[in-house]
Amino acid sequence: MSHNWLRHRLSQDGLAEMTEVLLGDGFRLALVAAHDDGDTLRVVYLFLAGWPDRRVEVECVVPSDDPVVRSMAYLSFAASRFEREVADLYGIRPVGHPKPRRLVRHGHWPEDWYPMRNNAGPAPEFEDLGHFPFIPVEGPGVYDIPVGPVHAGVIEPGHFRFSVAGETVLRLKARLWFVHRGLEKLFQGRPTEGAVDLAERVSGDTSVAHALAHSLAIEDALGVELPDEVHRLRALLVELERLYNHVTDLGALANDVGFGLANAHAQRIREQLLRVNAAVTGHRLLRGAVRPGAVRLQALPDAAVLRSVAADVAEIAELTLRNTVTYDRFAGTAVLHREDADALGCLGYVARASGMRTDARLEHPTTALPVTEIGADAGDVLARYTVRRDEYAVSTALACHLIESHSGPTEYAQSLPSLYGARSGIGIVEGWRGTIVHRVEIDAANRITRAKIVDPSWFNWPALPVAMADTIVPDFPLANKSFNQSYAGNDL
Repeated sequence: MSHNWLRHRLSQDGLAEMTEVLLGDGFRLALVAAHDDGDTLRVVYLFLAGWPDRRVEVECVVPSDDPVVRSMAYLSFAASRFEREVADLYGIRPVGHPKPRRLVRHGHWPEDWYPMRNNAGPAPEFEDLGHFPFIPVEGPGVYDIPVGPVHAGVIEPGHFRFSVAGETVLRLKARLWFVHRGLEKLFQGRPTEGAVDLAERVSGDTSVAHALAHSLAIEDALGVELPDEVHRLRALLVELERLYNHVTDLGALANDVGFGLANAHAQRIREQLLRVNAAVTGHRLLRGAVRPGAVRLQALPDAAVLRSVAADVAEIAELTLRNTVTYDRFAGTAVLHREDADALGCLGYVARASGMRTDARLEHPTTALPVTEIGADAGDVLARYTVRRDEYAVSTALACHLIESHSGPTEYAQSLPSLYGARSGIGIVEGWRGTIVHRVEIDAANRITRAKIVDPSWFNWPALPVAMADTIVPDFPLANKSFNQSYAGNDL
């Protein structure tokens, strides 16, 4: 599918003016990527808008010996966090930022070491870890509850600090970035056809969507155009990934309020879907099926089986919501209002449950798909549950449509061309959590010089503390699961 893509190199004054214009015209800031070009540092801002697909890139160049940019935090909350990330990893200081303290780099990271710089070298010795500057909440009967980062269970690390009066949460601070792997650095120097394995491991439960976003970015940079049948097979794989994740969360949400029977059946269905994935691609998490210029399915799934499973899921959801205790725990809990979701730039089912319209399959399509839009307005746990329930049904219908309309082979591979000169490309995919964006830059030797990845969890994590305001502490596990954001996808 064609899209309108404009590129600009501007001064910092021009960048501020264009940012204000684009945000006013309905674009969103989807990505900010810094680059070390030697004597200078370059910051790329990617703005996206849908209906129709529009993409605008703006570059700003700063000297490497005194790198500063004008903060856009006053225009965009997303910009404020991207700027803090760029400051941590590249040392580019955002002038005028209201809260320029560290985001990615914890206290033990040396002050003057910027790991994404070309001359960073190996990691130096960690420094003594000081106290994290949590904002205290004071008043009669107010106390703090620290949770994590090590949790009692198989879960990634995250620290949550609750300021509480009685059982009511006055303020929640979520501190993440305990699993930083330097993943974007690992892409550098890899050949264009040799990095999809890293993309599959950005967030393990979103393997195929990240692999597809990476592959689309490489293909965009190299000018590779694939047949429509390839895009449809890839879309089928993304829907299969959406199905097994959504049913897992439907069961886990029921389990968090003590309705273990629904969870047991959801886990049974998850296993059934994982076996379908293995039959289709040879891997339960759908790895190895998508790579730049190629797609490979061992077989198409049986549409009748998917429809039968969908009927099973619908019955489980009905039983869950007819349970009055479960319904009462879901309804009105951890409300994320539309204006807050919009201001934070939320994506995926979190945004759709709060009344926002967002879906990259329609906004940034690679092929025309009969996607039925799903949404809700309440913004509570119940809305996030019902959105995923309904998305499961329409995703099944879409998958069956793709299966039954397919003709021809289920495997396709096209050699990637060798091009002269540096190039860049963008890949956008609606993963099961929301819109994923990958941006790559490639040198004349067809090697990746920079890969920037934005999982929807980057945008959605800040919404959890907002939704927890005036919610009781015992509802936090339920609220957290209703968001179910990726720790690894947020922290690369």
